[in-house]
Amino acid sequence: MRKPAEAEVHAALATVRDPEIRKPITELKMVRAVRIDDDGAVTVDVLLTTPGCPLKDQITRDVTAALSRVDGVSSVRVELGVMTEEQRKDLRQQLRGDGPANEIPFAQPGSRTRVYAVASGKGGVGKSSVTVNLAAALAAKGLAVGVLDADIYGFSVPRMLGATGRPTQVAQMIMPPVAHEVKVISIGMFTPGNQAVVWRGPMLHRALQQFLADVYWGDLDVLLMDLPPGTGDIAISVAQLVPTAELLVVTTPQVAAREVAERAGSIALQTHQQIVGVVENMSWLDLPDGSRMELFGSGGGQAVADSLSTSTGTRVPLLGQIPIDQLVREGGDAGSPIVLSSPQSGAARALQAIADRLAQREHSLVGRPLGLAPAAR
Repeated sequence: MRKPAEAEVHAALATVRDPEIRKPITELKMVRAVRIDDDGAVTVDVLLTTPGCPLKDQITRDVTAALSRVDGVSSVRVELGVMTEEQRKDLRQQLRGDGPANEIPFAQPGSRTRVYAVASGKGGVGKSSVTVNLAAALAAKGLAVGVLDADIYGFSVPRMLGATGRPTQVAQMIMPPVAHEVKVISIGMFTPGNQAVVWRGPMLHRALQQFLADVYWGDLDVLLMDLPPGTGDIAISVAQLVPTAELLVVTTPQVAAREVAERAGSIALQTHQQIVGVVENMSWLDLPDGSRMELFGSGGGQAVADSLSTSTGTRVPLLGQIPIDQLVREGGDAGSPIVLSSPQSGAARALQAIADRLAQREHSLVGRPLGLAPAAR
């Protein structure tokens, strides 16, 4: 058996990504040293970002698996160390650049992240279910996706997306857990048990600001923000902190839900936000004989889209109608979105079609400089 070449070992290590930062450990300077013995035994010193890194076992497994595939490697030993404070500061500089610590990347003119604020007029219309399934569907298409659970009082995204990990902190950056290739942050990850959050407006605003600025989201293609029902503090804060965020309004066909959904969407008139479209959830129940039972009536989603089109003076499309499916509820309870667990179901296909439309949208030019300058005389 030949001794593996050092270049081959380093190339294999470059395929190992940090589970939280989602970048190669070699690029993050986490590999301190590599020793290759004549008999093919390889020892790698890996620096963890924090002493209590919850994913150190996964890093060890991934490094071992990557090196074991290299021709000539007879055994792999991973020795774990911890970055110094100076190394963590260098890492933060590498990831965040020279921007201020409280800078929100999605609010910067050069940001190419599409931010969708998922809103509803009332609770119980399935807004969070729609959010997590759209996130999982978009991530499955290869997009870099994040979900910010902005429903501080009624957080549910961690359970519904199966995000069981806890955020860790590296040099004043919060590393969000990842579930189904989606980065997730929620106040529920910071509260013990099922404890209620009892905050007033200023604290809600500050929490949202921290989630946007202090969390290391990386280079996202799409950020979905699951807003609380109604038009309260969080909806106003989103408009202030991320002016380019577009509203995605969720409703059911029911008249009562339709009326409050119109009010939720009409906040765009005051905040000068765009509305990307309307999603009608719980549209009908497919019966065994092939017929449909419209439990909540019909036409509510299109009515909301038409009303918002009239009030805003822009075209607001009905992006899709999602049928009632028990598997949506079961998947939400189990942390397994239906678009992944039962992709051929009617509800999953409807959600995937909506995700397709969101994925194909061009980046908005709102708030972005066009680089135009008057000609010199």
